[in-house]
Amino acid sequence: MKNKKNYNLILGLLALVAIVTAIAIVGYFVSKPRPHVIQGEVEASEYRVSGMVPGRVEEIYVREGQNVRRGDTLAFINSPQVKAKLAQARAARSAAQAQSNKASNGARKEQITGAYELWQQALVQEDVMRKSFERVKNLYDQKVIAAQKYDETKARYDAAVAQTKAAKSQYDMAVNGAREEDKQAARALVAQADGAIQEVNSYLDELYLVSPADGIVSSIYPKTGELVGTGSPIMTVTDLADLWFTFNIREDYLHGMSVGDELTLSVPALDGVRFKAVVNYMAVRESYATWKATKETDMYDAKTFEVRAVPSEVVEGLRPGMTVLVASE
Repeated sequence: MKNKKNYNLILGLLALVAIVTAIAIVGYFVSKPRPHVIQGEVEASEYRVSGMVPGRVEEIYVREGQNVRRGDTLAFINSPQVKAKLAQARAARSAAQAQSNKASNGARKEQITGAYELWQQALVQEDVMRKSFERVKNLYDQKVIAAQKYDETKARYDAAVAQTKAAKSQYDMAVNGAREEDKQAARALVAQADGAIQEVNSYLDELYLVSPADGIVSSIYPKTGELVGTGSPIMTVTDLADLWFTFNIREDYLHGMSVGDELTLSVPALDGVRFKAVVNYMAVRESYATWKATKETDMYDAKTFEVRAVPSEVVEGLRPGMTVLVASE
């Protein structure tokens, strides 16, 4: 009987020891701190495709998800206002060219002939008045006529000489055309009109929107037929060849990480495939909401740093928005 009690006591002690040991083991694994998971996101360069002129979306030649090459035509914007401005600019250019031609070519043939006839008429009148003045002068020298008659004849002769000079000046102007300054001003007006046409033509080129880079059409905003304003984005092209990874890491988890360090990353969406990436950017986040107390009663607050890394190799299937993890070595 006594042996049986001792046996039961030993079994009870062994059971107690086993229970305590099991609880200790479970408590150790439960209370053991798990490694901190650093999670980030895949990002890529995005290009907003927009036009310089307002108008109506006439055609969209691509669809979301379609691969495009740099220079591919993506959409056409119809803008009657630009076409009207081109017509105005061309009309202004024609008017300026006509003025330039007029200044360069001088007067018409009929005008030159008319100016020449007036000059010849003035010469004849001057010759008549010269002879009359010579006769009156001889009589005046002989004291035959009064001084008033002499003065009147001389005044008429001087007027005839002045009229001849004026007619000759008009003839020379008709032959030589406009002044050089007027010609330069006319040519400047033509150049100004050419500049206006070039400006409108540049707007016409902007009616066809092209892709600024190789990539994929990730978003299309307006529908065909909708009006868009100057600079309004039509679609977004994402460059899948320019990918990087962004992590927001609290400073107490950086553990000496610096620019140039190599990280081993994994992407859950790609069945956890692992690859290398190099840290190329580190900076504290500017937002006031990125700090957090390390302990409730600690003496400092931990700030959050933005860390970026670029892949060291091409990873097939990688897309913006995918989750990326820093894999433990």
